[in-house]
Amino acid sequence: MPLSFESKSHGQIAFGFFNIESDMLLLEQYFMFAEDFCREIVHLARAAGENYCKFWDVYEISPRQAIGDLMGAIQGVRFEGFIGEVYKRFPFPSNPEEFKQKPEGFKTRESMEEIIKKYGQRTTIPFSVSMSSSEAWIGEYRFSKEWFQELLKYVWEGGYPRWKDEVRPAYVLRMAQEIRQSSHPVLDGLELSNG
Repeated sequence: MPLSFESKSHGQIAFGFFNIESDMLLLEQYFMFAEDFCREIVHLARAAGENYCKFWDVYEISPRQAIGDLMGAIQGVRFEGFIGEVYKRFPFPSNPEEFKQKPEGFKTRESMEEIIKKYGQRTTIPFSVSMSSSEAWIGEYRFSKEWFQELLKYVWEGGYPRWKDEVRPAYVLRMAQEIRQSSHPVLDGLELSNG
């Protein structure tokens, strides 16, 4: 489930996984796959000692109503917009104990892209990190070092409800390894626990 994170530019914003069968992440109106997100963080981790700027390919859904109603879709009562269609194809588990983020969620990428193309557009957004302020920009959203690191911790942990059986995809493990070896100031002090 997406959680609330504090941005310096827009106050509280939503970020996270929204369906346990997929590794797609949302950041407000932007949608990207966790595998792509982690790969970009690996590039950042290797760019120690530099201001950093790169462009990410993401999907953007506008107007916001086309995103849909996550809680209505989870409860099986409102299947509107993109999220509604996702939950028609990949329903919320009937057994609450099965509510765990699946590490093989990358296998549904083709299906997720097929659905999101009906509601969103492929677009390019800047991702940049300032050495002087240790702030990170993802598209129009600006984060302090601390809150940017919270986004990374969320992906590492599998968000809420966490990775199934604490098994992480290989791309998440690669991201963590690069972060631990990085000397980039925006990643300094980031603890990725094994629990």
